[in-house]
Amino acid sequence: MARRHARPTAPAQKGLLIINPNSGSGKAERFNLPEEARKRGVEPLLLEPGDDLCELAHRAVTQGADVIGMAGGDGSQAMVATVAMQRNVAHICVPAGTRNHFALDLGLDRDDVVGALDAFTDGVERRIDLASLNDRVFVNNASLGIYASVVQSDAYRDGKLRTWKRMLPEMLGRDAAASDLLFDAPHARDWPNASLVIVSNNPYQLRRFGGVGTRPRLDSGRLGIFATRMRGAGAVAKLVTLGTIGQHRRLGGVLQWSSSEFEVRATAPVAVGLDGEALMLAPPLRFVSLPGALRVRVPRHAAGVSPAGSAVTLTRRNLWALVHISAGRPVQPPSQR
Repeated sequence: MARRHARPTAPAQKGLLIINPNSGSGKAERFNLPEEARKRGVEPLLLEPGDDLCELAHRAVTQGADVIGMAGGDGSQAMVATVAMQRNVAHICVPAGTRNHFALDLGLDRDDVVGALDAFTDGVERRIDLASLNDRVFVNNASLGIYASVVQSDAYRDGKLRTWKRMLPEMLGRDAAASDLLFDAPHARDWPNASLVIVSNNPYQLRRFGGVGTRPRLDSGRLGIFATRMRGAGAVAKLVTLGTIGQHRRLGGVLQWSSSEFEVRATAPVAVGLDGEALMLAPPLRFVSLPGALRVRVPRHAAGVSPAGSAVTLTRRNLWALVHISAGRPVQPPSQR
């Protein structure tokens, strides 16, 4: 739960809100975030093309900022969280991105963008974990294999499901090249040919339908690791469906465990989706949990509880569509059959 060990805290003495005006199809402008920040005595700073986000955050702390907020997507949150960790100042997440998974697991209402600003003036603070991949910090997860390859596609952000449907048969068909990802797994050394690996900052809840795909805790000091070597688009579609109701263990070639560190080896640069950002990184890939690394503030009025165990994050429509990926049938959810 996001409120575990949380404590009330004094209002920010010199708060700064960095705003990415392009995130979330212009949420900052729609919610008038600069003016809303000023109402709370917080200085707004709009990102301009070519700005270095980390440099701006470092400069703000040097000039006296004691609390830094980021209004943007998960990738931007990770960059500002890195600076907040390094400079030991508090971080505030304002869900002005597209999906805002980090905000969700912090227990924020992703539809209440303006309300998140109240963390500057009437908030509670706690420490949560971050995670690192080589020298890069992430707040949510890193994906390797098929998902990372899809993220590399320019069409991904505009149509996630359509991109999956177009790319999966080619990527996982009979003629698809085997992955050269290699890592040590529990009870099995050198687990080869994984088609999908997801490493998360704290394990995801995958055993119950409620809250599937969210994290019940952000302070366990553990990485969540999920890997499969399944082949074929239909098999992966089935995996996704069973995974959402916690039955993925029925399928062969699936592993799930947690660890404080994890290493992936490969013979060539690896496509990585890091908090949704597409990267190509040289192996080995070393993942490490950073326990209690970040001071994070949320509004006192926020629920402060992750949806894990109490809500559904994947719609039936999307799940049903994924089942039909390999069959090529028209996508029609069960409620409309």
